[in-house]
Amino acid sequence: MKHPIRLLPLLFCAVSLAACGGGSDAQDADTGATAISSTSGKVTLGVNSYLWHASLDTLRFMPLASADPFGGVIITDWYTAPQDQNERLKVTIYILDRRLRADGIKLSVFRQTKTAAGTWADAPTNPDTANKLEDAILTRARELRLASQGSGS
Repeated sequence: MKHPIRLLPLLFCAVSLAACGGGSDAQDADTGATAISSTSGKVTLGVNSYLWHASLDTLRFMPLASADPFGGVIITDWYTAPQDQNERLKVTIYILDRRLRADGIKLSVFRQTKTAAGTWADAPTNPDTANKLEDAILTRARELRLASQGSGS
């Protein structure tokens, strides 16, 4: 070969293209990103799959008003506990990152109490409520990640 330098860009392109192929619908172990197959190709969720599933698992007792897996927003409907019919809660979860990190999730808890007239009025929430929910979600996300690594996916 007269000019081996000319083959260097071609080799680089071949290696780059080879790295793009061979994907599957499995989760990425670091981010928990899930690729979903569709007719137009694969679409990857924009948020951490472990945090997403852990959030849904943790709040499964509350009715969902909205869940956007691509934007990472989960909004529950108002939930009234059977033991206290004069108080109700609503939770909004924002998943902010594709990595499993403690600062990758933000929670807002809203609380209302029933007035003497029978209407609902906004009430202050205990900051510990959001912290405890956040801790429960993060713990569940870690469990899901460990389970997926143990199963070989």
